[in-house]
Amino acid sequence: MPHFQIEYSANLEEVIDMGALCEAIRAEAALIEAFPMAGIRVRATPARHYAIADGNPAHGFIDMSVRLRAGRALGVKERAIQRVFLVVRKFVEPAMATHSIALSAEMRDIDAALSPKLGNIRDHLGDPA
Repeated sequence: MPHFQIEYSANLEEVIDMGALCEAIRAEAALIEAFPMAGIRVRATPARHYAIADGNPAHGFIDMSVRLRAGRALGVKERAIQRVFLVVRKFVEPAMATHSIALSAEMRDIDAALSPKLGNIRDHLGDPA
């Protein structure tokens, strides 16, 4: 794991390619040693109903939540979230030049005892060499 959940205001769909943003996050996460490739999941969900700041409907937001199994050192997690956040910042920078956007991220640990998993993606990844 990690699982990246992006929630964003639906008004940004016209100015940001969310599918490409998901891929940019996935690509960076795959380069981070603390993130096993087979566990990476990136998804984005639009918020159709939202209210921001002064209520101006032109405002938008992107909130990225990163969940991962507990056990990594704080410094490892800090470096990882900063790397991914930088990718998101650079990706949305052109849109932020012309649109009001709030960008945020949070990383939190998942308690393995309370989060059962099953999957066979590793069996289908092919030879990494």
